[in-house]
Amino acid sequence: MVDLLGGLTLPSNGRILLDGRPIAGPGRDRGIVFQQYALFPWRTAAENVEFGLDIAGFKAKQRLDIVRHFLELVGLSGFADRYPHELSGGIKQRVAIARSLAYDPEVLLMDEPFAALDAQTHETLQGELLRIWRATGKTIVFITHGIDEAIVLGQRVAVMTSHPGRIKQIIDIPDVLRSEADDVRSLPEFSRVRHEVWSCYATKS
Repeated sequence: MVDLLGGLTLPSNGRILLDGRPIAGPGRDRGIVFQQYALFPWRTAAENVEFGLDIAGFKAKQRLDIVRHFLELVGLSGFADRYPHELSGGIKQRVAIARSLAYDPEVLLMDEPFAALDAQTHETLQGELLRIWRATGKTIVFITHGIDEAIVLGQRVAVMTSHPGRIKQIIDIPDVLRSEADDVRSLPEFSRVRHEVWSCYATKS
């Protein structure tokens, strides 16, 4: 799915539109965060974030300011000079998120970005992603096989069929589950929505 939305793979039929424009290949209007961190091992965290800006032709001072801003946004101001081998999996994904946001895409595409992380880091980054989303207002398309994760992070959950992959149903997540203060997993509404998504997912063919 992310390959198609990112323009890395073309659809066998039909079209994919972004704001009415067909997606015909990769573009700066879409940032991608993959399951594997996809960082350049020979670049520091700051240099990884800077990579797209360099290609886009930003001046050195502009690049420095943008890199500082987005490293601070993802909570990594003190890690600018660290190389990927010096970083934990969770921190690597924060660098990847900062890199994807740095050139200001219209949409951020996330392909199971927390799947390879331990449970505690996984849940921590879910909270961090919500914080980043509230701070930036970016549209995020988040691919996951986790029902709880989809409900915690999403405003709408699209359940897809198996073969062929089509959207079976779109379920709106109620505003009460967007609380910044409560652990939404403990709310009665969470259980109701989870059952609705699960019932649709269990019969998704």
